[in-house]
Formats: sequence, structure tokens, C-alpha cells
Amino acid sequence: MSRRPAGELRRGWTTGACAAAAARAALGALLTGRFPDPVTIRLPQGERPSFPLALKERSERSARAGIVKDAGDDPDVTHGALVIAEVAYGPPGSGLVFHAGSGVGSVTRPGLPIAVGEAAITAGPRAMIAAALDDAAADSESERPADLAVTLSIPGGEALAAKTLNARLGIIGGLSILGTTGIVTPYSCAAWIHSIHRGIDVARAAGLTHLAASTGSTSEQAVQRLFTLPETALIDMGDFVGGTLKYLRRHPVPRLTLAGGFAKLAKLASGHLDLHSGESKVDAAALAAMLAALGGDDASIAAAQAAKSAGEVLALAGAQREALALAVARQAREVALATLAGGIAVDVAVFDRTGKLLAHAGA
Repeated sequence: MSRRPAGELRRGWTTGACAAAAARAALGALLTGRFPDPVTIRLPQGERPSFPLALKERSERSARAGIVKDAGDDPDVTHGALVIAEVAYGPPGSGLVFHAGSGVGSVTRPGLPIAVGEAAITAGPRAMIAAALDDAAADSESERPADLAVTLSIPGGEALAAKTLNARLGIIGGLSILGTTGIVTPYSCAAWIHSIHRGIDVARAAGLTHLAASTGSTSEQAVQRLFTLPETALIDMGDFVGGTLKYLRRHPVPRLTLAGGFAKLAKLASGHLDLHSGESKVDAAALAAMLAALGGDDASIAAAQAAKSAGEVLALAGAQREALALAVARQAREVALATLAGGIAVDVAVFDRTGKLLAHAGA
């Protein structure tokens, strides 16, 4: 995912905020016979956005409302999806319960902050929905019914979930309902970092002792083949090596392999913990110095100092190509070990664009 300055772009609303608004409209219709349209909700940080309704259905015991999600200028996979909340009276003593409808997943593996068998609706959206239901009851000048069942659905959500890491996390049948603030900040990559953390949680809960965090799909497939790792041991960290390491520092595993291409890991070797091109640059001078220490010729070293990319430096290395990759792997490993602050065995695997192993440090 590319990243742009968030201040220049339009914000949007999370699936959790859309679900809360739909739930408020549905309960309002159930209590008064009328759907508020547009419907306004309170977000945790005090904002009060309004949402037009795209679906209104009511019966004696339940009501359904739907809102089309607007993720603003963020390339969110759920942008344009219809988020539906059905609110129904529940059996006496049941309290407020949440269910996964069509297109919303259920949790099948331990390690997530939701129990196995529960709808994949995280704590933030559940709290927003409960607050929205309270407000709907207040609008009708009554108390919220004690026993309500809220079922969330997203038509087409199972197909959309195939574009996410939900299946790897053990969320089956559809999407997760996420969002702690209710607001989508364009290109913040919060959902990606969330999936990294949850992937580590699921792996730890499964008792895995060796995780592999990769910068891209080629290195992920290659490292999985190298160690014959199960899918749950694979962490798609992308550019967020810092976020991955810092979370592992607080939630350790016995062994970690960092896998990536030469260019990304050269940035880590230089001390950068965010590997995105907009946040860090390859240090050609440092790579040229490594090449010189490995016995590179003067012409190659001079060309490396002026190189525009890490790949260009690697091509200039000639006979020292694999030695240079190993030097980068070793230095990247030292940066990772320092960030983790002990307790985890670390190795670093550098792969080329075809998935061939160039270097492996710390094995």
C-alpha cells in the first residue's frame, strides 16, 4: 500500500461507525416506527457524523438499516460496501448480543481479543453500537430494551475478505468489523499494523515457536518454503518492520526470521524501521563502504557511491554480490536484535526478485 500525506486527503468512516449508525437507525424504527434518515452517531472522540440510509426494513419484532461505507480517499477494501445492522428483541435475560450475518466473519482460532465462535466484531465497534442504541432509546424517550440481538451483515463480504488476511487469522466467513475511533485516516495503514499484531497474537496462541515476518509476497513464499512453516507462522509486515519488532518485544516468541529483498533489508541495516520509500532512503554510501570492505574494485565502489538504488549497487558488486548481501543481512540482524532488546533468536534471509536465497545471517 502506498502512503500519502493524510492532511491532503478526505477522511472516511470505519465499518464499526457505519454499523453503529445502522444499528441506531434500526432500533429507532423498532421503537418509534420511523427511521431517522440521515442518522447521527457520537464517535469516541466527540465527532457527530451523519449517514444517509441505503436500506430500511421493519417488522414487529425487528428492523434493519443499511449504510454504504465511505472510506474517504483511503484505498479501503470495504469502501462502497453496504453495512447492514438488524436489531431484534431477544429472549428475556439474554442482554445485548452480537451475531455475524452474511459477509461478516466468525473467529475460529484463539489469540484474537474475541472468543472463538464469536462474531468478528471488535471491542471498539461493540462499544460504539451500544452507545448508539442508548441514544436511539433516548430519542424515543424510553430506556434501551435490556434484551437485544444485533446482527451485522455485509453483502459480498466473504469475497472482499479474500483480499485481506482474515483467513490467516482464523476469521472465517467474511470481514471483521473494526475501528476504535470510527474514523478512517487516509493511508494511515492502521488496518495493516492491526493485522500484524493480530497475526502475532494468533501464532502465539497456537504455540508456534518460529515466526517469519516478510516485506513482500515473494520473500514470504520463499521463507515459507525454506523452513516449511505453516501459514499461521507468516507475518506480512510490509514496510512496518519497526511496528513488528516493537510488538514482538512486548509479546515475544522464541525465534523470528526477517525475510525480504536486498533493498528493503539494506534500509533496515542502516537503522530504518519504516521501510517505505516515502519514509526512508537507501544509503548508497554505506553500501559502497561495505563493498569496499569486501574488496570491491575502485571503479565499482565509485559507481556504487553514485548509485540511485540498492539494486544498482548489488549489480555493481559483481563477485562480491553474495558477500554484500550477507553483510547487509548481518547488519540488519543487529538492528533487529537491538530493537527487540533480547529474548528472541533472530535470523535474516535476503532473497532476490525470483525468490532465490542470496544470504542468510544468524541461522
